[in-house]
Amino acid sequence: MLTAIAGINWGDEGKGRMVDLLSQDYDIVVRYQGGNNAGHTVINEQGKFILNLLPSGVLRPEIVNVMGNGMVVDLEHLCGEIQKLTAAGVKITPENLKISDRAIICLPYHKMQDILEEERLGELKFGSTRRGIAPVYADKYLKKGVPMGELRYPDALKKRLRDLVAWKNLTLQGVYHSKPIEFQEIWDWIEKYGDILIPFICDTGIYLDQAIKNEKRVMFEAQLGALRDIDFGIYPYTTSSSTIAAYAPIGAGIPNHKLTNTIGIMKAYSSCVGEGPFTCEYHGQQAETLREAGAEYGAATGRPRRVGPFDVVASKYGVRIQGADLLALTKLDVLSGFETLQVCTAYEINGEITKDFPVGAPLDAAKPVFETVEGWNCDITGCRAAAELPAAAMAYIRFLEEQVGCKIKYVSVGAERDQYVVMD
Repeated sequence: MLTAIAGINWGDEGKGRMVDLLSQDYDIVVRYQGGNNAGHTVINEQGKFILNLLPSGVLRPEIVNVMGNGMVVDLEHLCGEIQKLTAAGVKITPENLKISDRAIICLPYHKMQDILEEERLGELKFGSTRRGIAPVYADKYLKKGVPMGELRYPDALKKRLRDLVAWKNLTLQGVYHSKPIEFQEIWDWIEKYGDILIPFICDTGIYLDQAIKNEKRVMFEAQLGALRDIDFGIYPYTTSSSTIAAYAPIGAGIPNHKLTNTIGIMKAYSSCVGEGPFTCEYHGQQAETLREAGAEYGAATGRPRRVGPFDVVASKYGVRIQGADLLALTKLDVLSGFETLQVCTAYEINGEITKDFPVGAPLDAAKPVFETVEGWNCDITGCRAAAELPAAAMAYIRFLEEQVGCKIKYVSVGAERDQYVVMD
């Protein structure tokens, strides 16, 4: 079985929490795109963990975790993440963590360029995490990237890196009028952190292909959501990689295999970090109340998330783009304190009503059309079966299910590993 876990909206849907839960039925978990620009928060009996680069299956000792070729890897950040987890008692070895030799290294000058560009843009900024993601993906497609596998051949890498540093200085000095970067500084950084990671590097495509032939069950973990996809998201306010489930086999290194199914993750309300159109956004006290109830602050950056009610238009689009077979609805418990709930069921664009998700200028002009539904105004964190949920909560789940056109199979009613309900 090859299952993709993918975000339906802007990201922050709770994918890490669901991967941690559902991975109990799998042998391998693969991250197939992105870098340390997003965080997956997992809470279990071991404690609270925020994972930026490592797959969320790393918290289960029996699972092998793979960082695929579609990822970009900040060596320093990954070493720090491994160190923190190891200190907390999580075992990480080359047996349960494998890093693709084709994944691209996010170097210090990528972070520098990311920061300089955001500052140059000023009010037009994209809301970057300033962790170098756009510059490193740009370099990948310019064929100026450094694959992880090159760490194993330092003499050849050193020769190539000298040319890359000279080339990058043309941009840093010529465009941004910044001081030049020094080759030795970058090389020292690579040696310090790269040497630690060399034992984990391998051809993950060969490993996964053989595992699948041996009937191992593989779960693919996405970062962010459909609306942040480089091709199908709210461009240019997207990430720089493909967040859709269809990319999973490619970003994992096994384009010769096909997904068995896709489980889409969506939140019981809307949230996003970063700039760009967010039609159903709440403001003022209304936003603050929902943000505090859901502890909506970015796991990677700590930035307050923009929040609003559930957006049917965006979610229905995300379900289609992700090809979701089933859905998991997270953070339903956050809405327990509200007597009534708003749901954005359509957009008004220049006086016309639409239920189709637009792009470009029409999306910028879109205004939300709300419907109000009954809340349940009681604690549901102790519910473990659908029959235990309040009638109004069940009605809300069924309403969302009907609106987006996909069955909701799992409902999260709390942050702990066992706080969920499997729907009939």
